[in-house]
Amino acid sequence: MTQNFKFIEEINSIQKTDFDKLVNVSDSPFINYGYLFSLENSHCVSRDTGWQPNHLISIDNKALKGFLPIYLKYNSQGEFVFDHSWSYALNRTGRNYFPKLVTAIPFTPCETRKIIGNADNKEMLSQVINYMSKKNIETWHVLFPDRNLSKDLLKSNFIERMGYKFVWKNKNYNHFDDYLNIFKSRQRKNIKKERKKIAEMNISFEVIESKNIKQKDWEDFYLFYKNTYSQRLQRPYLNEAFFKQIDLYKREVSPVIFFAVHERNRIAGSLCFRNDTTLYGRHWGGAFNIDSLHFECCYYQGIEYCINNKIKCFDPGVQGEHKIRRGFEPIRTHSYHYIKEKDFNKAVFDFCKNEKQEIEKYLSACKRYTPIKKEYRI
Repeated sequence: MTQNFKFIEEINSIQKTDFDKLVNVSDSPFINYGYLFSLENSHCVSRDTGWQPNHLISIDNKALKGFLPIYLKYNSQGEFVFDHSWSYALNRTGRNYFPKLVTAIPFTPCETRKIIGNADNKEMLSQVINYMSKKNIETWHVLFPDRNLSKDLLKSNFIERMGYKFVWKNKNYNHFDDYLNIFKSRQRKNIKKERKKIAEMNISFEVIESKNIKQKDWEDFYLFYKNTYSQRLQRPYLNEAFFKQIDLYKREVSPVIFFAVHERNRIAGSLCFRNDTTLYGRHWGGAFNIDSLHFECCYYQGIEYCINNKIKCFDPGVQGEHKIRRGFEPIRTHSYHYIKEKDFNKAVFDFCKNEKQEIEKYLSACKRYTPIKKEYRI
């Protein structure tokens, strides 16, 4: 039978058991049904937040064959690929940049498979491009896809845009001191000094794995997370309902919480997710502004966890030159952009071409100024 394609407005239109058959053990936690469902069910992802689900599914012989996460976006928040200048330019011509289509995991700048399952990539892409013509949507943005899909995106006339992030690679370390040995002496001393500063304040850490996380842990973490956004006069992307919801799927999405503790009271926390190969740093918050606590809670604790659990990679999120001094090394990231009209397509193509040249210069500078010894660099 031929495949049937359908756009759905919520992920619970399909059965979890059917979706689970499309996911591989090696996939990131963020394309797990429970993670995507928790975002929608908590209304963190909705028309009101600018993320209106409009997923494409493929059905073959009444069985779910493929899933492509798509959102009608009414703003550019929570994407981590910044296109504000593009929207301003198009709007000045009298045309509408929003709503646009975005294929991404909301608020999650991590590389993942974007066409999940065994559906034909080219046919899935073609279905969305046809949808754009019917709905008069100017642009579609596929953010942080896996490299296999990238080839088909380029063949379908998407424009490639380069970005960068900093990741930590486990070079078969057995102890934290092994990791310290990759640095030149000055930076090795700086890291020891930062960690000593926290220890001298009698701040310790508790690491809570997914199976041991309880509702009280989510409540404590959410208060820290919310407080950090409040200090910036911003509304957090995630609400308390999301964390309560994700607890139902914790064995599948594998969260890990690192709590900083002072005099038996939790004062800060960092939330990560993991699979067998990668620890993903996602969110953090604290009750107080304490010098070096962010570095310890978000970086050094995660690094120690990776060493102790033989995890190959620690991906703490996007941007942040301060990560270079702590052993995170720059890598290129990629997004792909389908621009329907020729005039705007050319403008975006030229923008991405010039931006790529600047990013390449920046990455070269990062390599020149890294404190890591040459023999240990990526």
